[in-house]
Amino acid sequence: MFSTSKTGFTLFAGALVALTLGGGAKAADQVRVRGTVESLQGNILSVKTREGSSAKIMLKDGWKVSGVAKASVDDIKPGDFVGIASLPTASGGDGALEVLIFPAAMKGTGEGSYAWDLKPNSSMTNATVADAVKSVDGHAVTVSYKGKEKKITIPDGTPVVTFANAVETDIKPGATVFVSSEKADDGSMSSGRVVVGTNGVVPPM
Repeated sequence: MFSTSKTGFTLFAGALVALTLGGGAKAADQVRVRGTVESLQGNILSVKTREGSSAKIMLKDGWKVSGVAKASVDDIKPGDFVGIASLPTASGGDGALEVLIFPAAMKGTGEGSYAWDLKPNSSMTNATVADAVKSVDGHAVTVSYKGKEKKITIPDGTPVVTFANAVETDIKPGATVFVSSEKADDGSMSSGRVVVGTNGVVPPM
């Protein structure tokens, strides 16, 4: 199993709220930037996005950096709080695209199921694992949130991560990043948090 220090919980908190809340009045102003670092000059982060364009993000005073660490589907236990990006499957229900296991101290963060832009028609469900069972095609979990339940299959090979510490020097050219940003009316973007891949583990969200 994995562990995160109390300091780590504090550092990750801001990122988790921005990263996992898919609804709310400000949703239209949120832009999730996924891609690789081109440069970090002062407080300006340049990212080559997954769509192929270049994005410049102004990092706010006191901005923080977080990493992710590889976990296993076997780490997911009943009672855990998880964030699962998923897509509807042809056979019904949802199939996971990635799974984020929250530290126990952050249970309840962004609870609910929301539209997500990892892939077209994807959703993000932050919920408590009610049941986890092994199947021939991988795992299936039943999660509960706000009085509702949802069953999500987790195919073999689905990325499963938790959180890890990172430092500013990890944000180097070629590093994979996920940045939940605020977009102003003039098109400029700003953020107080960068999630960066380290040690070969990239942000899958």
